[in-house]
Amino acid sequence: DLYRKVFVFRKDPSDAFVVLQAQLEQPLKNFTVCLRSYTDLTRPHSLFSYATKAQDNEILLFKPKPEEYRFYVGGKFVTFRVPEGRRDWEHVCASWESSTGIAEFWLNGKPWPRKGLQRGYTVGATAAILLGQEQDSFGGGFDLYNSFSGELTDVYLWDAGLSPDKMRAAFLSLRLPPALLAWSSLSYEVKGDVLVKPRLRE
Repeated sequence: DLYRKVFVFRKDPSDAFVVLQAQLEQPLKNFTVCLRSYTDLTRPHSLFSYATKAQDNEILLFKPKPEEYRFYVGGKFVTFRVPEGRRDWEHVCASWESSTGIAEFWLNGKPWPRKGLQRGYTVGATAAILLGQEQDSFGGGFDLYNSFSGELTDVYLWDAGLSPDKMRAAFLSLRLPPALLAWSSLSYEVKGDVLVKPRLRE
């Protein structure tokens, strides 16, 4: 149980990453991914990378610069412009719905204007899911200058779009519905220089 713990990615740039194991029974028509990050990086970095053999950016949360997030589904992306962080924890949730192609982005419990992305697409189920690196091939092909350095916590993946109440609950670390990946019961493997440490502050 990783309650009140974080992954610390110590080096910059880094070849380290964390592999997450999720039991996906079938391809995803809807999903929500949430996580909390703390970094002083200003260069591009990957937060959550979900690759299939057919598509390396099947699901990707990527931060090209401090005032921008990119949310990829099936290799295409939409951009969400955000205020530059105050060097604090940032909580993000991104959800996607195949039937409408609606992409939602929430930052620190607040929704951004919705955008359209990959209507009718299906996300493959056989996936390599990594924190800390952006995959350019299935499970690998890293560019060290897209690596994450800093602290990550509260990582979740659901096979559904979360309601606004649940999006806010994720930000506030309240009770959440059962997930494909849940921080409280995460199945993971550390590769390289990543430490599990207590969170320093809330």
